[in-house]
Amino acid sequence: MRVVIQLHPATELLAAVADPGTQVAATDVVGDLPGFALENTYDPIHIPGFTPGAAGGAETFSAHPADGSVVVRGEIPDDDQSVLSALHGSSTVAGVFADPVIESVLTCGGDPAVGTWHDVETLLHSGDLTAAGLTGNGVALAIVDTGINADRVNQARGGTFTIDTKRSWNPQGVTGTAGQFPVDHGSMCAFDALIAAPQAAYLDIPVMKSTRQGGSTMDGLLSDAVAAYAHLRTVLSDQPEATRALVISNSWGSFSPQWDFPVGQPGNYSDNPNHPFNVIVRSLDAAGADILFAAGNCGKDCPDQRCGFADHPIGGANSSPNVLSIGGVDTKGQRVGYSSQGPGRLSDRKPDFCAYTHFLGSTVFGANDPDTGTSAACPVAAGLVAAIRTTHSATALPPAQLRALLQRTATHHDKSGFDYDYGYGTLDASAILTELQKTNAARA
Repeated sequence: MRVVIQLHPATELLAAVADPGTQVAATDVVGDLPGFALENTYDPIHIPGFTPGAAGGAETFSAHPADGSVVVRGEIPDDDQSVLSALHGSSTVAGVFADPVIESVLTCGGDPAVGTWHDVETLLHSGDLTAAGLTGNGVALAIVDTGINADRVNQARGGTFTIDTKRSWNPQGVTGTAGQFPVDHGSMCAFDALIAAPQAAYLDIPVMKSTRQGGSTMDGLLSDAVAAYAHLRTVLSDQPEATRALVISNSWGSFSPQWDFPVGQPGNYSDNPNHPFNVIVRSLDAAGADILFAAGNCGKDCPDQRCGFADHPIGGANSSPNVLSIGGVDTKGQRVGYSSQGPGRLSDRKPDFCAYTHFLGSTVFGANDPDTGTSAACPVAAGLVAAIRTTHSATALPPAQLRALLQRTATHHDKSGFDYDYGYGTLDASAILTELQKTNAARA
């Protein structure tokens, strides 16, 4: 079984791993761990230390490397409790966690497109956003997916956009240049984010380019996402605090419990807030990143055939209270049948809201094939968040406050203001603009 092991090595090793300018070999960190086959090519990743909030208050993350931990990855024998017991008994091991397969969120639906991306443009009030100066200009928008083919996206849009090659990142073992990957799922996601944020700086993070033996071209490992988020944490911390803005779009998830430890076991991912990836997600949120995840395509009306959870299909980081979990509606405002329903596993009130999907847009999968799934809804929403960040930095409007704004202004589909089909409702760009204008007037 593939796992990531969380370690507490010596302080000087922790500091070296936390330093982006220092290369530390995995063998130097691990030492001798019985039954664990270390993957030497995976660089150790520093995970920030955190202190839970008292009486339900916000947790705090430490900037000091010695307060954190390090994760490495490798394999242990399947169903061998003696190896797990020996690893947990090691003085340096803080935890042994699942490293599940993660897969892009496609759709099970074969229905024709409902509207076009120009309809989505109208529904997002793109003209009003531009008039207000909200184009995403200067905002880093990371597409964590299969890689972007910029030429294909530009061809579909009839325009150009910026790939930030300097701040883009490849997982170990993945070759290719930012913006020049084969046309695939990531190109669709970039196209859809561009609808609301045409001037953002796009970071190409091809985590879904598989590095596991026997994997498909559309899946990867959660440990690669841990490494990607460690890189994005540096991207965020390198920005001036006054203008800090990083939006991260994730149209992927872990669909099957077969790749995970059982729920209730300490190494589980789907229900465990202490899994290293769930921790690093929260640390980026605390530092000012806006993180969006597709809710998934496991809706009861039309679930994707890969959906392995009998209930509560929104799990892991996709259900974190520190991210926006995005469901899908068509351009008529109707929930698409494959959009996953709550409650979530880490946070009950998921999805947060719905954004537009199943429209004719990038045509990366065929001239008449829609941009579909919550895979499309997530970057549509991420583009709107990036547009907002053009003039409202994470320092002025922290991610938690922005999440509350989006939830409050959504078009509610239930009298209570929330339901498990639509979350808080459908994203309402016009109402968001009105609220932002009120805020600006109050500050003037």
